[in-house]
Amino acid sequence: MKIFRVIRPLVATQRISGLEHKHLKVVNDGKADFVAIDAVGCIPGDWVIGVGSAAAREAAGRDKFPSDLTIVGIIDHWPPEDENRVADEKEKEGTGA
Repeated sequence: MKIFRVIRPLVATQRISGLEHKHLKVVNDGKADFVAIDAVGCIPGDWVIGVGSAAAREAAGRDKFPSDLTIVGIIDHWPPEDENRVADEKEKEGTGA
């Protein structure tokens, strides 16, 4: 499992059979953007838990599903440590957050 932030929905009108009714989201892990199947109904700005490989296919609906990343949970509260650390360092330096 990995933590991602939802960036935006992804619209792809031409899809393979079985993928027609699945919602897609662009997510970011702090380094890169990825496309994920949204199995939980998240919105942009949400922090989510994503699974990959066989777990992603199973979470998306079946073990032969064509997904290598599926969102399986929305995190209720997630203060990213990097953002907190940067704000703390700016406050210590007197530059404000």
